[in-house]
Amino acid sequence: MALANGLLVHGPRHWAAAVRDDDGRLIIASGRKRLLRAGRLTDLPIARGLARLGEAFAVLPAVKRGLPQARFALEDPKAAVAAVGATAVASVARRRLRSVLAQEAVGAVVGLAPALVTLRGSQVAVWHAVEHKSIAAYEAGGADEVANAADHAKEHDRCGSNLVVPLLVTTTIGNTVARKLFGGRALGGRAAVAALSIGAAVEIFAFAARRPEHPLSRAIHSMGHAMQSGFATREPSSGDLLVGQAAMEALLRAEAADAPS
Repeated sequence: MALANGLLVHGPRHWAAAVRDDDGRLIIASGRKRLLRAGRLTDLPIARGLARLGEAFAVLPAVKRGLPQARFALEDPKAAVAAVGATAVASVARRRLRSVLAQEAVGAVVGLAPALVTLRGSQVAVWHAVEHKSIAAYEAGGADEVANAADHAKEHDRCGSNLVVPLLVTTTIGNTVARKLFGGRALGGRAAVAALSIGAAVEIFAFAARRPEHPLSRAIHSMGHAMQSGFATREPSSGDLLVGQAAMEALLRAEAADAPS
């Protein structure tokens, strides 16, 4: 996960982060992840994707406690302004458009505004590239290759950008179905449909990662790579890559120290 001033990486049991503080100092921290497990349920399709996403977000408070200097990308005031604007546009669409499907499609698309504002032209795009290069280096050659992250591409097939289109489709359909079934009532039912929509999008994302040659996977990755190369990533400096290397090495140390016997 790209931060506003560094990189947060996840392992099977731990997280690690490295950032540059306001004085340019490199600061590193790591800790155990809170794993969401409910027996075999969390290994089932849909549920497993929700569990992994839940684990990723559950880490964030621990990162803030362990590394107060870390700044999350969406802490940018511009993102808050974009979120207010997106809400206003979605509200107008609900009043002006007759089709429920069209209303939800507009709401889903404008909901991307905070992330787009945060990434475009900002340092977050650099840290996003550091993330991709560091992970790609490790996948290519293990711990020793992380020092050569500069040689790897700044686009990655498992980037969250490849989740965007599946998520737009599944949430648009899910929200449309929920509104037709429940209207403005049955909050629990609507929440369940929303969870199913997100879980389904994660399953599509995972399928694309497992079977990159499938036509659906190629379509998803081509759109994701276009987003990454167009505005979501920017080439990092050697100093930026050292931050990514520090985060990766801290994670590998934490995982090795706590490896099951």
